[in-house]
This record gives sequence, structure tokens and C-alpha cells, in this order.
Amino acid sequence: MSVYLRRSLAYAGSITVGGGVGVFLGQYILGQKNGNEGGLASFMPSRTVAEAKESLHGGMDKSSWTSFKLGERKQVTGNTHLYRFKLDKSDDSLNLPIASCLLVRARIGSKQEDGTRKYVIRPYTPTSASTAAGHFDLIVKVYEKGVMSKHFGEMKVGDELEMKGPIVKLPYTPNMKKHVGMVAGGTGITPMLQVAEAILKNPDDKTKVSLIFANVTEGDIILRKELDAYKKQYPDRFDVYYVLDKPGFFWKGGKGFVSSKMLKDHMPPPGQDNLVFVCGPPPMMEHISGNKAPDKSQGELKGLLKDLGYESGQEQYPDRFDV
Repeated sequence: MSVYLRRSLAYAGSITVGGGVGVFLGQYILGQKNGNEGGLASFMPSRTVAEAKESLHGGMDKSSWTSFKLGERKQVTGNTHLYRFKLDKSDDSLNLPIASCLLVRARIGSKQEDGTRKYVIRPYTPTSASTAAGHFDLIVKVYEKGVMSKHFGEMKVGDELEMKGPIVKLPYTPNMKKHVGMVAGGTGITPMLQVAEAILKNPDDKTKVSLIFANVTEGDIILRKELDAYKKQYPDRFDVYYVLDKPGFFWKGGKGFVSSKMLKDHMPPPGQDNLVFVCGPPPMMEHISGNKAPDKSQGELKGLLKDLGYESGQEQYPDRFDV
């Protein structure tokens, strides 16, 4: 029997995080002990069809922009904060499907002839459970050249930001692949976790998950406690390998940039039954898999994964999931 090997690579920069980790992170950072963030959002049976449609995603719509008010913000690491945005109704939830993103826009681009600034649009991944009632959380790291991330860094409680969604990127189904690999950098970990949680917490899903998580310093690693707990709870199905650009003297994990050897050792090999997600800053994406095309469509496969023999394309899914 012939075996047809095909490289399966996906950019997961738009995938939503939910479930236990998302709930725990929001409660821990914002100092909450109790609450119903993890419970299912309630819907009033007396609502009209229009109201029910509006509340399906907490007032958010994928075809139009809606402003959401910042309710709280809290520092996670030195240059990373959690931003909690309010929904109009306390019993509404985003109810984002697996796997999808939100688009955020602000007039912070270059000046136009009429004096206004161009819109800058970026995708972001909520870290709260999709059923969290009355709010949703975004974790954003401020990058030196990040136009939108700097805008987040300047936001104050009470400020508003326009968003729309959900934009579904990967309609994940249990056991669609035997082995899923993930390469994340910084807050690029957030889209990975929703898929990992969906896999690991489904007893009928036998998919194995392998993660490479790259950061600058050990202090930049977010959600480490939760990732280590998953590794302990699912030793045969989940593995995480940490990589630091600037490791401390006693660091025992990976050092420097993600390398070909790291990918060979920790990612599933090219094959039709395997899938690899990549999400992180543009330089990391370019190094590992290549970035998006100028028109934001799927870019050309480049970098280490191409060198290792992975191939672009698949009948059902493109090589990367971009916005």
C-alpha cells in the first residue's frame, strides 16, 4: 500500500481560547475567587428573534463593527496586560466557535488627505471562556513596532475599541488528525490553547498534541502553570517544550531561536495525518513557516518547515490559517 505524505501546516493566529485555562487566567489576574465565568451563558426565553440573534455573540457581529468598552486591565508580565471588555448585557456571552478570532480596528494608521488616520486592523484571540458571562478578555503584549499593541498599551478603563467577529478559521472536529503540532511565540500561545483544550478534554478525541513555546525570558512565559498541569495530567497525549531567547544560567530548556533540530525532535513529521500550527511575531513566522501575503491571504511556505520537507496545501485546509 502506498503512503502519500503531505505537509500540513496551519497558522493559528486567529483561534479562540476558552474553557478552564481561559477562566482561570482571568480570575487569577483580576483577583476573582468566585463567579460564573465558566458556566453556560443564560438566554431569556422572552427575547425577540432579533434580540436573540444579537445576543448570540454578545452583541458582536461578523459583518459590522461594534464598540466595546474596556472594563478592567491588569499587568500579566512586564509588557503584557489582560484587557477585560464589557458586553452590553451581564448574561450575554461571546459564544465563539472553535476555532475563530475577533478583528479589532482603530484609526491609528498614517494620515489621509482629509486629515483622518487610516484604520489599522488586527486579529486577536480571547483568553476567557467563550461562555464567560458579561465580558471577554484579551491578552496583548506591547511590541516595539506593534502599532495596534501600542494602542492597547495606551488604553485606559472606560475607553472603547471597535471589533467584529467571530471569524471562523478552523472548524476543528475530534480526531481529524492523529498528531497536532504547535509552535507558539509569546502571546501566540493563546490561539493554541483553545484547540489543545478541546482535544485533551474530550475523552473521545485521541489526538496527540505537541507544543513548542518560545519566549524571550523565563518571566515572559504566560500560562506556564496550566501548560505544565496538562503535561502532568495527559503525559501520553500532551507535551510542551519551552525555548528562551535569553535564558538564565540555570535554564534547562531550549535556548536561542527555534531550530530545525527542535522541530524534528518535538513536532510531528510531514504526513497526511499530522497538522502543525504556527503563531507568533512576524519575524518568528518568517523564520519557521513564512508570513502572510501582502493581501493577508495564505503566504508562500518558507523557512524551517519547508526545509524539513513539509508541503503546502491540503484538500480541506490551507497551509496556514491567516486573517
